[in-house]
Amino acid sequence: MLSRWLGVAAAALLWAALGSLPAGAHDLPLDRFMNGFVRIGPHQADLVVRVPLDLLRAVPFPMARGNYDLAASGPSIKAALDALSGALSLWEGGVRLLPSNATGQLAPLADRSFEDYRQAVAGVSSTPSPNLRIGYELGYLDAHFTYPIYSPSSVFMIDSLVDAELGSSVKLAIRYMPLHGNGRALMISGGSGRVVLDPAWWEASLGFIKLGVEHILTGIDHMLFLLCLVIPFRRVKPLIPVITAFTLGHSITLIGTAYNLAPLGAWFPPFVEAAIAATIFYMALENIVGANLRRRWIIAALFGLVHGFGFADILREQLQFAGSYVLLSLVSFNIGIEIGQLLVLCVFVPALALLFRGAMSGRMGIIVLSAVVANVAWQWMMERGEVFWQTPWPQVTGPGLMVLARWVLALGAAIVAANFLSKWVDRRHPALIEPNSAAAQD
Repeated sequence: MLSRWLGVAAAALLWAALGSLPAGAHDLPLDRFMNGFVRIGPHQADLVVRVPLDLLRAVPFPMARGNYDLAASGPSIKAALDALSGALSLWEGGVRLLPSNATGQLAPLADRSFEDYRQAVAGVSSTPSPNLRIGYELGYLDAHFTYPIYSPSSVFMIDSLVDAELGSSVKLAIRYMPLHGNGRALMISGGSGRVVLDPAWWEASLGFIKLGVEHILTGIDHMLFLLCLVIPFRRVKPLIPVITAFTLGHSITLIGTAYNLAPLGAWFPPFVEAAIAATIFYMALENIVGANLRRRWIIAALFGLVHGFGFADILREQLQFAGSYVLLSLVSFNIGIEIGQLLVLCVFVPALALLFRGAMSGRMGIIVLSAVVANVAWQWMMERGEVFWQTPWPQVTGPGLMVLARWVLALGAAIVAANFLSKWVDRRHPALIEPNSAAAQD
C-alpha cells in the first residue's frame, strides 16, 4: 500500500512539474540589429559597422535643443569607438586583432549608406551637413576600424559583446568579403562567442554536431516524444528500429527544408509546433490503450517527418555558419541529434526500469506515466493551436500549391514504403522486431 501511494504521489508531482513547462519552445525576444562589413585585404582587415544609438546609452553624447550636438560630439564619438572596439572584436586564428585606426560618425535613421561597402566607408569619413538633425536615440554610430593582419588566408573570427545585458536579442548582420572567393552574409546573435567567418570543413562539422546535441538536450517537446516512444520497452534492442525510423523521418524533412522545399509564411512555425504537440499526445494515448509495438517504428518514421520541421526551425538560422559545406553541416547536425538521442535514451531506459517496479510495474506504470505526458501534450496542443489559429493563414498561390503537392506525394510515398517494408520484414525477418515490452508481457 505504501509503495502504491508513493507511486501515485510521484506521478502527481511529475504531472504538476511538466504541466508548468512553457508551451512555446522556440520563442524569440525582440531583436535589435547592427549592420557591418568585414573586408579582408592583402595586409589589413576593415570592419565597418553601424550601431543603433540606443545600444550606446553608456556614452553621454551632447544634446542641443532636443537633438545631438554634432559639432561638439567628437570626444563622445571617440569614447564610443573605444567602447565599441572592446565589445566588438576581430580575431585572426587565436589572436585578437587590435585596431590601428578608428573613425566614427553619427548618422540619421534615413541614411542608406550601409547598403554597400564603399558607400559605408565613404559615409563614415564624410563631414556631416550643418543642417543635419538627429533626435535622441534616433540615429546610428557608424564606425570604421582598420586592423593589420598576418595573412589574408588566415581563419578570421568575430565576437560581439555589444550590450551584453540584452544577450541574443542583439543581432549583428555581417557581410564577409574575403580577398579571394565569394563573400557571404551572416546574422550573429550577441553572446554567441567567436564566430568563424569562413569555417573549414571540420570546423563546420563539429559546430553542427554540437548544435544537434544541444537542440535535443534543451528541446523539452522532443524529449517528451522520445519518452513516449520508450515507455513500453524494457530493452534497448527493440528500440533500435524505432529510433532509426524516427531518424530517417526527421532527416527527410530537415534536408528538404534546408533546400527551401518547405512551406513559407508566418503560419508554418506555429502549425509545426502544434503538430509536434499532437504527435506527443497521440503516442501517449497509444501507450495507454496498448497498441501493437511491432508497428511502432512506422509511426515513429511518420512523426519524424513532423519533428524534422521543428529541427529545421533552429537549423534555418544557423545554416549560414556552414560556409561552403551546407550538405556536410546537415549530416553533422543529424549526427548531433542522434548523439543527443542516445544520451537521452541512456538516461530514460534505466530510469524507467527503476520507476516501473512494485506498484508501478507492468501496465500500471505505463498508463500513469503516459497519462501525465498526455496531459502536458494536450495543454501544449491547445495553447499552440490557439497561436496558430490567430496567425494569418497563407494565400492560395500556384507555387504554394506545388510545394503542398510535393509534400503530400512524399507523405503518401512514405506511407506506402513503410507498409511494404513492414510486410517484407514480417515475412523475411519475423524476429527482427520483437515486442519486448511491459505491454507485451502483460
